[in-house]
This record gives sequence, C-alpha cells and structure tokens, in this order.
Amino acid sequence: MSSPFYINSLSKTSGAFSSNPQHPWRLVSSSPCKTSRVCRFKISLPVLPLATIAMPLTHCKPKAISSEVDVGSRMDELHEKTTRALMTASNPRMTMKLFDTIQRLGIGYSFDEEFIHKLIDPVEGQLDDDLYTVALRFRLQRTNGLHTNSDVFGPFLDANGKFKESSINDTEALLSLYEASYLGANGEDVLSQAKEFTTIHLKKSVSQLTPKLRKRVLHSLELPRHLRMDRLESRRYIEEYENESDHIPILLELAKLEYNQVQSLHQMELAEITRWWRHLGLVTKLTFARDRPLECFLWSVGLLPESKYSANRIELAKTISILLVIDDIFDTYGSYDDLVLFTKAIQRWDLKEMEQLPEYMKICYMALYNTTNEICYEVLKEHGLSVLPFLRKTWINMVEAFMVEVEWKKGRTAPNLKDYIENGVTTAGTYMALV
Repeated sequence: MSSPFYINSLSKTSGAFSSNPQHPWRLVSSSPCKTSRVCRFKISLPVLPLATIAMPLTHCKPKAISSEVDVGSRMDELHEKTTRALMTASNPRMTMKLFDTIQRLGIGYSFDEEFIHKLIDPVEGQLDDDLYTVALRFRLQRTNGLHTNSDVFGPFLDANGKFKESSINDTEALLSLYEASYLGANGEDVLSQAKEFTTIHLKKSVSQLTPKLRKRVLHSLELPRHLRMDRLESRRYIEEYENESDHIPILLELAKLEYNQVQSLHQMELAEITRWWRHLGLVTKLTFARDRPLECFLWSVGLLPESKYSANRIELAKTISILLVIDDIFDTYGSYDDLVLFTKAIQRWDLKEMEQLPEYMKICYMALYNTTNEICYEVLKEHGLSVLPFLRKTWINMVEAFMVEVEWKKGRTAPNLKDYIENGVTTAGTYMALV
C-alpha cells in the first residue's frame, strides 16, 4: 500500500473558510480622533488553523514511495512520462483535451512556453468541423498567450450569422464554447453571441443531463473556468478527476505531489508574511484599520500562481496589506486637513515630512516608507534593478487618487462615470499590482 500524501486546506471541498464557533469573527470598536468623519467598526478575521486532509494515492498504483525518497526525482520521472503521453496522443482533439486536464490539475506550469505553443497550435483545417475542439483550442491558445482569431467559429454560423441550432444537441461542445466565450475581447461580437447562445441552451438542458455532466454544467454556469482561481480549481479538480473512470494514474499522482509541494511553499510564505505583519504592529496602533494579511496573500496567490513567483507573492501581499490601511485612513478616519498633509508627505517621500503628521499617520507613513525601501533593496540585490522611482511614483499616484475621492466627498460632487472609473482603476490598486 502506498504512503499517503496530504493536502492541507481550509476546507475539504472548497478551500473556503468554515463557520467554526471556536473562531468567531470579532467586532472591534475604534475610537476615531475628534476630527474623524466616521466612527467605524471593523470585522477582524482570525487566521484559521489549516486542517490536514489525507489524499492517499490508493487509486494511482504508483511506484512505491517512502518518506525518505527524493520526491523531486519522482516528480521529474512523472513529468517525463506526462510529456511522452502528450507527444504521442493520436489526434489534436486528444492532445488538447489531455493538456487541458494537465492545466486544470495544476501541473501545466512545468512545461516551457515553446512546447505549449507547439502543442496547442495544430495545422489549420484539422478541426474545422469539430466545435468542441475548435472552442477548446481557442481557449487554450488565448489562456497561454497565443493570438487566435475569433473567425475560427465561422463554420458554425448559419447564413444569418447566428450559431447553428444543430449545435444544441452536443452539450460537451456547448460547454466548451461557453468557456471559450469568456476570453473574448471588445468588438468580438461572435463571442458575445456565443456566450448568450450557450448560456440559454445549457440552462435548458440541465434537467436532461447525467448527474456528472449536470454538476459540471451547473458549476460552469455559476463560475466559468476563466474566472476561477488556479490553485483552488486544482484542489477541486484533483478530487473530481480521481473519480473519473478513465483517469490517468501518472497525472493524478503528479498533481497530488505538485499540490502538496506548492501548499507547503504557500504555508512558508504565509508564515513569513504573518511574522512581518505582527512585527510591523500597524493595526495594533491603528485599531480602526483592516487586519487582512491572509486575504491579501490569497489575492497574490490568485494573481501569481506559479511556484517561481514566491518572493513576488510575499512582497505583493505586504504592499496590499499596507494599502488597505491607507485606504481606511482616507475613506473613514482621517480629517481633511490631515489627509492633505499625508498626501504631501508621500509626494515628497522624505521622513522629515512626517513630523507634521498626527501620531497615527506617522506610524503608517513609517511602515509604508520602510516596507517600500526594503522591497526595493531586495529587488536591487537579487536582480540589479533600481525600482524605487517606479514604486514611489505608484504610491504617489495612489494617494493623489484617494485625495480626488476625498475632494468629491467634501464638495458633495458626483463625478461622471468616465472620471469615476479612471480614478477608480488607480484606487483599486490595479497599477500597484502591475508594478
């Protein structure tokens, strides 16, 4: 019997928070300064202990593995076998279906870009009459950075430019087209039409489907593949794939080993972020502010799922954690005059400027200043790049955008939609994440 491998998760089924009476949410009252605009309450989310959930490889029939074996060598061996399976697939449909499975299991990151592009770019004309595979190829190509034209769906349109009614009889093809439609760009009307067409007919067909297919369709209608978080999808799909009668044991074993390895890495990253956050002591002094390092880390995992971006995830989570505190200062706590001073201090990026700030702003300013400079030092040390000017400019743009919203509130001004969206792109942290 093979040794069990373990997947650690917040919840066995979804990885989400469970409602545990031992870890209630705590309402923490804040006492704002006399000039504050709002008396605020915050919800403090405790960091829940990770539950250990066994994922034994009992159905994989793998080569015997003991706790002393170099797991990395076993993963390399399985990766080679997976590569051979991809290269020897009998037709383009099988190749792309297999690679889609590999990506959903979370083991697609180990293949280099050139290999992936060759794999999912078969000769034109081979798939023209197969809606399922054309849609799958379209989605895989766009997901993996290959340009592909939405004109590939032309053969499936009737004389009026509408999708042929004959397509509604193939649920797998409809589902494949539905998932592909979420990768459309502005102006690609055929994909907008595909989304509407497939949504209507998939909803109509639900009651007539087999239980397994019905579950897949309902899940996709609720949350399309393109909108799912990679690592959470891998966790969910590993269990689903294991229950499929035609699953490939080497893929399942590799997926579990990969997931456990990445989960251990995430735990180490989260431990580092938690230590940093506690040492920073920001929310112990600014009790009105959001205490959300765990959520910020989860956000960074969603944006940067690959293992090689470990340092980037940590630094991004730190940045967002501080950003939330600054957002709370601007949104609900700081007085107008103090916010003007705070904005000017960040614009000048000089510790001398913080002397004129109130005590709580001094603490936040110092945390921002030190953390940003530490991140820049690490980048300079590891990559030889000086990124301080870019990060500093991004923070300046951020607080200036916050200040625009403050001015709107103060003047009781309702901005037009264009101005609101343009400013909101900055205050939402979009450019901060991209930097």
